[in-house]
This record gives sequence, C-alpha cells and structure tokens, in this order.
Amino acid sequence: MYPNLKLQIFKLGIRQNQIARELKFCESQLSKIINGYREPSEGERKLLADYLNVEEGWLFEQHENVPTPQSMFFSTLHGAKSGSD
Repeated sequence: MYPNLKLQIFKLGIRQNQIARELKFCESQLSKIINGYREPSEGERKLLADYLNVEEGWLFEQHENVPTPQSMFFSTLHGAKSGSD
C-alpha cells in the first residue's frame, strides 16, 4: 500500500476516475494500485508521479506500520480460526 499516493490524491481533491481517464488507465487497475492490490509498473509510477506533481520516490514510499489489505484479510481469517478453537 502506498499511503502517500492516497494522501496526494486526497490533498488535490482529484477523483480516481478522473485520473484514470486522463492517464488512460482502467479504473479498476488504478483502484488496485491505490489500494495495494496491484504493484504499478515503472511507467505507471512515472505517469502518476508526473500527473500528481510529486517525486516518484515519495509517492511510492512504503511504510512499515501501515497494514496492507492482504495482511488485514489474513489477520481476520487467522483471528476467526483462533476464536472458534
């Protein structure tokens, strides 16, 4: 997950569908990148950084303590199993 990507989109007040349309991304593809379900290609990273007018390194910086959707899902599954034992 890239919290700075979500933050920058929020700060600029831009909708995901607007970004997708202007960058010629599939809306679901962009959503998956933003929400951490898909790793962006180098070209996609550059396009997004340029569009959002920020450094690519900052935009795609990953933070250790931010849970990913996948880790939250598996944590929930593990918790459900532990609670029923």
